[in-house]
Amino acid sequence: MTSTGPQAGRPQPARRDRRGRGTRGPLAWPAVPAMATRRQQFDDLVLDSAARLETRLGPRFQDIQFAVEDVPPTDPAPWEREGAPLARAFPAHGRTPARIVIYRRPIESRADTQRELTAIVQDVVVEQVAALFNLPPGDLDPRYDDEG
Repeated sequence: MTSTGPQAGRPQPARRDRRGRGTRGPLAWPAVPAMATRRQQFDDLVLDSAARLETRLGPRFQDIQFAVEDVPPTDPAPWEREGAPLARAFPAHGRTPARIVIYRRPIESRADTQRELTAIVQDVVVEQVAALFNLPPGDLDPRYDDEG
């Protein structure tokens, strides 16, 4: 007797196509911006803000490294006792280049819209770079909002 059922030597798909809807999958593919995570979108905002300043500062800007962390460490510096810091700037020391660490969650909690988030990230990056160069933030970026 020959078998004509599903075990007749043909591999079966792992999932059946019930009710003729076709296979299910993501609604947008990874290349589509809708698939970018909030962390990836935030990283892009920081990189865009840094790129804007790089065009203004030129070669002096090359020695600054940027990092994004979710939250600040649990042991704040003595001058940061009022609340959660939005970022920290670490000056160059020996062979270690200057670093700016941006904290994603405290910044996101202060923004209600994407436009506000973009503005806050830009202002924080400008403030930290200005602190490293010992300049007023308004000198680095004329669009800096020192009231917010």
